Amino acid sequence: MDSSSSLPVTSASSSKSDRRSKSKNLHNTSKSSVIMAFLSCLAWLYIAGRLWQDAETRMLLANLLKKNSGQRPKVLTVEDKLMVLGCKDLERRIVEAEMELTLAKSQGYLRKQPQESGTSSGKKLLAVIGVYTGFGGRLRRNIIRGSWMSKADDLAKLEERGIVVRFVIGRSANRGDSLDRNIDEENHAMKDFLILDHHEEDQEELPKKAKFFFSTAVQMWDADFYVKVDDNIDLKLDGLIELLQSRQGQDSAYIGCMKSGEVVTEEGRPWYEPEWWKFGDQKSYFRHAAGSIFVLSKNLARYININRQGLFIGLRRMTVLSAAVAVTRTYEYECFPGNVTVDQLPTGEKVMNKTVWKVIVGNKCSCAFEEVKLFCAGFQSIKTINSSVISKSENLCLVNDGLPIYPNTEVSFTYAWSRKIALVPFSLQEYCS
Repeated sequence: MDSSSSLPVTSASSSKSDRRSKSKNLHNTSKSSVIMAFLSCLAWLYIAGRLWQDAETRMLLANLLKKNSGQRPKVLTVEDKLMVLGCKDLERRIVEAEMELTLAKSQGYLRKQPQESGTSSGKKLLAVIGVYTGFGGRLRRNIIRGSWMSKADDLAKLEERGIVVRFVIGRSANRGDSLDRNIDEENHAMKDFLILDHHEEDQEELPKKAKFFFSTAVQMWDADFYVKVDDNIDLKLDGLIELLQSRQGQDSAYIGCMKSGEVVTEEGRPWYEPEWWKFGDQKSYFRHAAGSIFVLSKNLARYININRQGLFIGLRRMTVLSAAVAVTRTYEYECFPGNVTVDQLPTGEKVMNKTVWKVIVGNKCSCAFEEVKLFCAGFQSIKTINSSVISKSENLCLVNDGLPIYPNTEVSFTYAWSRKIALVPFSLQEYCS
């Protein structure tokens, strides 16, 4: 009886334990489900964020591709390489040069007839001689007027012989200033100037002076020859006239020195040539007119006048006389006083607080020169000058004591003074071996 009464108790206890176990399992299951759901949400948020980010990136890339579709590709093409090398800019300059050439060809005839003849009778002239001068060259002009160039009263007589001589000068950068007024006053008194109104008289503009001079002279005078002369030489006028008379009838004659040289392409270096690209791969100047004196026949001077819009001038060299007259040009290898060079360089020394200058007198000619005299007004020597090198008499300095200065040689001396003295060849005699 006792055993039968204990059986139901055992069964109830067992059921209660099972319910507790099931409840615990359900609690664990729901907890795991919540954790899994939370992790799933995190994963979903991460994936959604990445997809959104990728969509934005794709949108941005699509916009960039659309925007750059009309621009150059990322791959470096031949055009890109030319752009990097500067060839595109060079091509633009070539096109501009071709346009200038076309303009020059379109103006292929003289726009003006000669405005005045060389003489009152209107007869044709033998030569027009232009003496290059500057604003500070009045002293040298007076020396020339007192030597080979006739004074104002005698210019008419010289023109009767068929020779017109004028000092050639441009205008000041500040038009109408004291420099221009001084030249106008001197011209009014002496009547021996050819003033180039469209040319600026400046060291940087000096290369263009030849173009303006020949073009203006052709329009003003009808002559067989046009001569450019520097104001630092003593010209033998009778000898020049005799030479030109012997050359009359030559259609395309050039008399004078010609040379070439390297073109400086690096900006900032002395003698930098801004238009270096016009000289080709060799980067050297064409053979061109050079020296203190040279002569052009009428045809060549007219060529300059006709094509002045397309001609370019480099440094101190007139480059129009090479390819332009390659077939018909003639040469005269003669020595002129301009072949004597005078260079003054500061030595870095000081004597009595005065700069010491080293003067180098050189002979670039194939002939020897003797009696080389330099104009040296105001020359004051503080350092002793070797009398065997240079001696002074009034305003002239005799170099090398009258001994010859042979080709490709130099004679040097030093003097001390507070400023650079104008030492220019004044008088010399030459002889060729």
